[in-house]
Amino acid sequence: MVAQIKAFADKYTERFISRKFLAWLTATGLCAYGTVTSDNWTAITLAYIGTQALVDMAVKWKHGPSGA
Repeated sequence: MVAQIKAFADKYTERFISRKFLAWLTATGLCAYGTVTSDNWTAITLAYIGTQALVDMAVKWKHGPSGA
């Protein structure tokens, strides 16, 4: 049952929003709620931006500038 729910969530999460961005949104929400400090939020944001830049660079390297 849990595996089926996870598979469903993964399928639609990947389709609509990246997991890294979902983690960033979660951290932002927790920061707004007061659970995450601003220092932790900054670290999460920098990690998100850095990993996303690496992914974008790898896609351009593999498929060319058009991303096709």
